[in-house]
Amino acid sequence: MQRQKEKVLDKNSIIPAYYQLYKMLEKKIRKREFRPGEHLPTEMELASQFDISRITVRRAIAELVAAGMVYTQQGRGTFVAMPRLDNYTFDLNNFYNEISQKKIRLHEELLEATIIKADELLARRLGTAVNTRCLYFRDIISANDEPLVYEAKYMVYTKQAPILESELKDPSLPNLVTIHSNTTPASSKDILMVSKSNKEESDALGIKVGTPVFLMTQTIYDGDNKIIAWGKSIYRGDRYKIINCQGWNIK
Repeated sequence: MQRQKEKVLDKNSIIPAYYQLYKMLEKKIRKREFRPGEHLPTEMELASQFDISRITVRRAIAELVAAGMVYTQQGRGTFVAMPRLDNYTFDLNNFYNEISQKKIRLHEELLEATIIKADELLARRLGTAVNTRCLYFRDIISANDEPLVYEAKYMVYTKQAPILESELKDPSLPNLVTIHSNTTPASSKDILMVSKSNKEESDALGIKVGTPVFLMTQTIYDGDNKIIAWGKSIYRGDRYKIINCQGWNIK
């Protein structure tokens, strides 16, 4: 199939380059320019084509994996997945679109990045042993200086490398796995539910304890269906609403 001439990524945009590439590839998949089972261009090919780093490409691919649009096979590359027709999906990445369209000032603040030992609950979530060394991240996403999202993420510490603050500018779970794991994300399970904020979440978001919130949990798996990361995102119920179960809207 003949490909159309590629658009150039806007490196001066508020929207990160990896997300622009993600949306570009997503559009091609939805328009069936890349068909189910078809091999995507390699990281090196995409990096060269758009004049970006391979780590930026990996971030975009990780987001496609998390969205269930592609899957990876060790040693073979990345392939377009068959559309999932048995459930509705929601796209948390619409957050960047909302920010761009409404000209809202976006700020992501890293609260903590450290190494911890897994307790029984975390060990179950990550499918690992108690006391396994894990990376733990906490951050807040704010718009116009108002905190909207509180996130906590965990992953088994496999890379044994120092945590560099310069690598944490994008604290999304797929990106953290891409940087801090020796394993490439292959699939993701996201669960959305309604919850009430606990003290830690309330303090971070500036709301009262017990306030209704949206709770999103995300579990990321490798090619062998082994859990490699788990995280949660708390969205303020008074500032978000879901539209047709397919996206988010900031009130």
